[in-house]
Amino acid sequence: MSASRRRGTTDELGPDEPERDGPTNEDTKDTNDIENTEGTEDTDSGGSDLLAALLDGMDAALCAFDADGVVTHWNREAERILGWTAEEAVGRRGFAGWAVRTADAEEVEGRLMAAMHAAGRQVHEFALVTKDGGRVLVRTQSAAVRGPDGKPAGLYCAFSEVHAQIDLERSIALSEALFEDASWGVVLVDADLRPAVVNAHAARALGIGRTAVLGRPIGELLAQGVEELESALTHVLAEGAPPAPAEIWVGVRTPEGEKRRCWRSGFLRLASPLAEEPVPLGVGWLFQDITESKQTEQEAAQLRFRVNQLHRAARAAAECEDPGEAATVHLDFALAGFADHALIDRVAGGSLADGEGPARLVRAAATPSGQPGPSHLTGHAGIPVRYGHGHPALQCVERAGSVRASAGTATPEAARDWATGRQWPPNTVHALCAVLRSRGRTLGVVTFLRSAGRSPFERTDAVYAEDMAVRIAMALDLEALERSVE
Repeated sequence: MSASRRRGTTDELGPDEPERDGPTNEDTKDTNDIENTEGTEDTDSGGSDLLAALLDGMDAALCAFDADGVVTHWNREAERILGWTAEEAVGRRGFAGWAVRTADAEEVEGRLMAAMHAAGRQVHEFALVTKDGGRVLVRTQSAAVRGPDGKPAGLYCAFSEVHAQIDLERSIALSEALFEDASWGVVLVDADLRPAVVNAHAARALGIGRTAVLGRPIGELLAQGVEELESALTHVLAEGAPPAPAEIWVGVRTPEGEKRRCWRSGFLRLASPLAEEPVPLGVGWLFQDITESKQTEQEAAQLRFRVNQLHRAARAAAECEDPGEAATVHLDFALAGFADHALIDRVAGGSLADGEGPARLVRAAATPSGQPGPSHLTGHAGIPVRYGHGHPALQCVERAGSVRASAGTATPEAARDWATGRQWPPNTVHALCAVLRSRGRTLGVVTFLRSAGRSPFERTDAVYAEDMAVRIAMALDLEALERSVE
């Protein structure tokens, strides 16, 4: 009990009460104040550690100044660029005498500190001094740091080497140009082989809008060449970019129908720069349409081959004593890369003058239909071939010109009936008949046949067949003259 209460006096709060165990209110208040202070220190320490970690983890160099121009923060990237550590930089007033030449200090600090009273960020380029005495040109972005009252309390300055900034800007500019103005197709394909970004040129080449392409399987965008393209993309994801561009033939759906195009394609594997280990983000696919140049190249190569075949056939036929054998030599040379089978039908009776008709044709030579091999002479019995009315060979004789025929898009069964009905091997799908003429008279017809694995005969094929037909007709005419002499 307190001394006053032992004397029997009372205070304003009331009568004497027994004392309570434990600390008084004042003691409790002091204890709480201590605990709250300790908690605040822990919070501030954690916040400082987080701030330090964030600053040191930045890719850009960063420093901060208070209102008096004293350095308050200096991160690790700033140390890497200039060489000054945070302990050496923090606490210095401005850059004069250490990070900037004395002659430039006033101008540099004036432009930096002006950012505290300007709206938004200010961009400048300065030449700073490294710790070892070198100079480095940096690009800075400065902005004011405002206090609780809204007044400038300092500023921060983020900077990087100018060449690194220019490299970044070039990369961004290149990316934007590729997806807007590039004269070749650019497609970014994700890891699921679906287009993620498509430029305008690629969208036009695919015959579809830029947004309509995104996220769709490649098989829905192309009619042909899907397997080859997907195989290339999968290889790039797994192994990386190929050493050279690849030429891929594709079928593109257009309002006019399917068109076959050749795209010279380059591939790049895209990996995230933020991951410790390369994580594939997809594939960059760049392509250019080279269909016209490729077709021109193929036509030139085909023409060279066919001219060589004509030359070789003429040299080989010149060594044949029998003109009939020379005709089959020409036929065999013509087949290489051109057709699967060939037939020679002669006009019954030897020849047919213009205006005479109708013609009857006798089989003179044929290539084996079951297995490859040299053509052989037939028709010694002189029995006419059972060609029906309107047969392409008969039309060829009547017109004295080439005739092309094809089963088109018929089913395999219908195509087989179409071929056998014309006395051709069952696997025939395309035919080309060229007239045999010599000395102004029609001697017969040479027929070239292709199976389903080949394309239909074109006009250039007819020209080649006509060149070969002239040589065959000369040999057959010579054979007829020899027989007449005998």
